[in-house]
Amino acid sequence: MEMDVMDKQLRLDKYLADMNIGTRSEIKSWIRQGRVTVNSSPCLKPEVKVSTDDKITFDGQKIIYEKYIYYMLNKPAGVVSATEDKHYKTVLDLITTKKRKDMFPVGRLDKDTEGLLILTNDGELAHSLLSPKNKIEKVYYAKINGRVTEDDVNAFSSGISIGEDKPCLPAKLDIILSDDISEINLTIYEGKYHQVKRMFKAVGKEVIYLKRISMGGLILDPLLNPGDYRRLTTDEVRHLENIILQKKEQI
Repeated sequence: MEMDVMDKQLRLDKYLADMNIGTRSEIKSWIRQGRVTVNSSPCLKPEVKVSTDDKITFDGQKIIYEKYIYYMLNKPAGVVSATEDKHYKTVLDLITTKKRKDMFPVGRLDKDTEGLLILTNDGELAHSLLSPKNKIEKVYYAKINGRVTEDDVNAFSSGISIGEDKPCLPAKLDIILSDDISEINLTIYEGKYHQVKRMFKAVGKEVIYLKRISMGGLILDPLLNPGDYRRLTTDEVRHLENIILQKKEQI
């Protein structure tokens, strides 16, 4: 189990840096200038140890420590699911408010794929959501070049082979529209490389648009346009934690 942040003491400059007040060097200078107080008293030493029981202010504003932060992002096409990239804009580049240096995307969406992506600094939750043994469901909406049929539904539900040692886990394919350009929802329980595209390629069809709309029962907020994001609510975080707990109990 994780250590409660209340039990952990941090250097004052790290406490403020974690809360994105400034760089460590800037914060050290500001502390020495007397702009920071600890329990209503000016503190001029960056190395002083503090905890979240302490009342910390910067220029009179109370700074509350948050150990973990969680965002829901509607990832747009053309942006990579990485913390940094030399050639392309990353999903973290889209975060402009309260961005934490230790944040990362939970899993990856292809560069041309849109939709739900969770950003956090909670490594334990991220690992649990991505662990293959937990079989966390992921739901995608896609447009397919080709007529999707009941034969495809049956093939996906049986566990289709995409050229690896083991076939994919059984997946649920729902046909919204079967036409020259078909529309579908697909629920999968793992996260193989380019999995959705490879599954349809295995039945002779091509994915021409892909968007993740749900993960672990967390549904993409319809009010978020591509590139928009918001904090997860307490209930949404609790929901993910409960889903993970249920999956672990089933193993």
